[in-house]
Amino acid sequence: MRIVSAKAYRGANLWSYKQAMQFVVDLGALEEYPSNTIDGFTDRLLEMLPGLHEHGCSLGRPGGFVERLHEGTWMGHIAEHVALQLQNRAGHRVTRGKTRSVPGHPGRYNMIFAYLEERLGRAAGEFAVRIVNHAVDPAAAPLDFEHEMDEFLLLAQRVAFGPSTQAILDEAESRDIPWIRLNNASFVQLGQGVHAQRIRATMTSRTSALAVDVAGDKSMTTTLLSGAGLPVPRSQTTRDKEMAVELAESTGYPVVVKPLDGNHGRGVCLNLQNADEVREGFDTAVAQSRRGVVVVESYVIGKDYRFLVVGGKLAAVAERVPAQVVGDGEHTVAELVDIANTDPRRGVGHEKVLTRITIDRAAEHYLDEQGHSPTSVPAAGEVVFIVRTGNMSTGGISIDRTWEAHPDNIDIAEEAARIVGLDIAGIDFMCPDITQSVSEVGGAIVEVNAAPGFRMHTHPTEGEPQFIAKPVLDLLFPPGSRARVPIVAVTGTNGKTTTSRMVGHIMRGSGHHVGMTSTDGVVIDERLVIKRDASGPKSARTVLQHPRVDFAVLEVARGGIIREGLGFDRTDVAVVTNVTADHLGLGGVDTVEQLAEIKSVIVSAVPRSGYAVLNADDPLVRDMRHRCRGQVVWFSLAEPGSKERNFIDRRLLRGGRAVLLEQTERGERIVLAEGKRWMPLTWTHTIPATYGGAARFNVANAMAAAGAAWSAGAPLHDIRAGLRSFAPDYYLSPGRLNRVEVNGAEVYVDYAHNPAGLQALSEFVANRAMSLAEGGEEPQRIVVLGAAGDRRDSDVRELGEVAAQQFDTVVIREDENLRRREPGEAAGLIREGVDAAVAAGARATTVIEEWDEVQACKVAMSHANPGDIVAMAVDQHADVMRALEEFTHRAQPAPKDGGLMVADPDLS
Repeated sequence: MRIVSAKAYRGANLWSYKQAMQFVVDLGALEEYPSNTIDGFTDRLLEMLPGLHEHGCSLGRPGGFVERLHEGTWMGHIAEHVALQLQNRAGHRVTRGKTRSVPGHPGRYNMIFAYLEERLGRAAGEFAVRIVNHAVDPAAAPLDFEHEMDEFLLLAQRVAFGPSTQAILDEAESRDIPWIRLNNASFVQLGQGVHAQRIRATMTSRTSALAVDVAGDKSMTTTLLSGAGLPVPRSQTTRDKEMAVELAESTGYPVVVKPLDGNHGRGVCLNLQNADEVREGFDTAVAQSRRGVVVVESYVIGKDYRFLVVGGKLAAVAERVPAQVVGDGEHTVAELVDIANTDPRRGVGHEKVLTRITIDRAAEHYLDEQGHSPTSVPAAGEVVFIVRTGNMSTGGISIDRTWEAHPDNIDIAEEAARIVGLDIAGIDFMCPDITQSVSEVGGAIVEVNAAPGFRMHTHPTEGEPQFIAKPVLDLLFPPGSRARVPIVAVTGTNGKTTTSRMVGHIMRGSGHHVGMTSTDGVVIDERLVIKRDASGPKSARTVLQHPRVDFAVLEVARGGIIREGLGFDRTDVAVVTNVTADHLGLGGVDTVEQLAEIKSVIVSAVPRSGYAVLNADDPLVRDMRHRCRGQVVWFSLAEPGSKERNFIDRRLLRGGRAVLLEQTERGERIVLAEGKRWMPLTWTHTIPATYGGAARFNVANAMAAAGAAWSAGAPLHDIRAGLRSFAPDYYLSPGRLNRVEVNGAEVYVDYAHNPAGLQALSEFVANRAMSLAEGGEEPQRIVVLGAAGDRRDSDVRELGEVAAQQFDTVVIREDENLRRREPGEAAGLIREGVDAAVAAGARATTVIEEWDEVQACKVAMSHANPGDIVAMAVDQHADVMRALEEFTHRAQPAPKDGGLMVADPDLS
């Protein structure tokens, strides 16, 4: 079995509502050999991964997958389960998966499985294939399983979140709060847009930088707490070793020596009894101090407690016990440490709930003080401490004491967090007994920590775990607050960009700060911040990360869905304008039905509380209703009595919603229908983008936008005002049916790039020509068109056929990016289509080839007379608009009213 391709979907996709990994695997000869036909295969596989016994597979019970192995199943399906089990072995709980054959390719399978971290998911898929091949034939596919498994687990450790961050993310997911990882470490955004909060480990957007500085300066912390009357040890700072000895003697032994700005207990030396120990402790502490400053303070006798304070309130208390071993009279200290490290809860660093114990030079010194060495054998029952401090990062254990702490001690800890100013604080308390007030038994706050670890509280060695992520999320997202911004996702073959712009325009009029993606770029509050084709998932995430956005309108293209899936987990409103032949033959999409399946992904991402706005006039779009969990809102240009209107009327009888056209004495009117209630919206001729209702495709786009805005909760008067103020000029809708008057000729610059889009543009031009011809001679119709080089030859020829049917003069150009075609090749195919149509009696009389786009537009204008109509289906609309402006300025020194509607395309 070999891997043909691998792809990570980072959002809802064709295979799953959530992120998933897709591997295409080729079984080769194994296509003829299911698992039950290979001697020893199942035993070898289960020996390596006994956890597969727990997989239920399609039988839905533990052991179900093993039954399938014995009955006989194919290797692609087996590799899927192995990839899931590998991730589970690494601590990532994933269960979803499926394996499906690749149509038209016998022996090839789509292996789909869930993942939590992309790098680990990809590695799991690759490792799974090696494991299956090895289980099939160990000699032909040798594998050092233990070594590779160790490498895999090490990768899991490197890419995984720490336990504190993971605890917060688990709580966020339980509350349906979306999150985005912002780097390869623990920097994460919770929520979307204006509602977003950020965390880095246990520091949050609300953590004061000044408070962090204060907590990092132990001398300043002690001064502040002492000034507030809180119990703290006597302390002073120095950079000099001998001065440290003098300070220790003036303070009185025993003392503590520690770095001024250290963390995780590194460099802390406790219970120092004389000058020599202070000198040695100084060297240890100064090595861990970033500024070379060491604190000398009185040693507080007692147990080590960590109070976790969140938002000024106590969240948890843990007693920290230094790393230790208990003698048995047989094993050495080093052997006892090795035995302790076999505990499956212990790992490297913060990998697991406990950290492995290590014997370093400082540990050897401490052992010597206790009369031991790594090679000595402690008596049975004798407790030997390995380190002085109880930090979890040095192998210590924790005991939950949350419900035992005395109220006085709780008040002191909460007051300390407020004084320092931390929203999340770890207060280190030393006292003999936490159940008694420090005013009675003595004790002190020895340290205040910013970004405290949660591991000792969420996974105590003894006692009940504390769910301290809950108060953290309550702090960031108080009950009743929102974490998501409304999302309207728009897709379709044609019209999706205009519809997206209309929706964004309406919602801005309702007072929203709109973030929008389209084929032209990312727009935030009407400002183009990224100029590129931004209809993919990365651009969607850019909008959802922006702190000013409170409403997102996301254009979703076929390519992005195929590459990565959606850039979001769900959408409140999904709009599908239409599905026609385009991009066929690319990315494994060969039929219109397959294209519809891809575009229906956004409908699948609609929750039960959401809406799908679907074009009832398109059968492929109508069928998408079966994938919608929410409510469907239909829109249709069809007249009463037609099949499409009857389809909608039946659904209205059951309380459905629709956006329809109604003929009145004053003209054609858009209405919003819900059940038996009809609400007039506006006349189509009052919507500038429809050019008096002649641009039928923009009538449909306006109806789709109205349905989306209505579903998103926009008031009717805002929808009406938005449609009436959305002008098809270069400022609001660049490159989409922009009207320019040049020397008396009407020029329309559009993006029509496929046969369906060009047909719609042709019909508009024909309607406009007939309107101008009333009582006079019909104007000449001229078109400039080209084709993307990655389209099928038949689609490119069809463009020429459509153009020849409706236009008198056809000027053929080429895109700047030829997309692997030779110069003139795409133009030649269009010419073939034009010539074939002309031979069959089409309208065209003049055909001109000018491959450069700007020059082609200039040629078209040279053939235009006043009153003619020129349609320019262009690729680089900014360059064309700039050229038309220059052309106009040369011909007309002073533009007339109604002339060119753009001053500088770059300003868009």
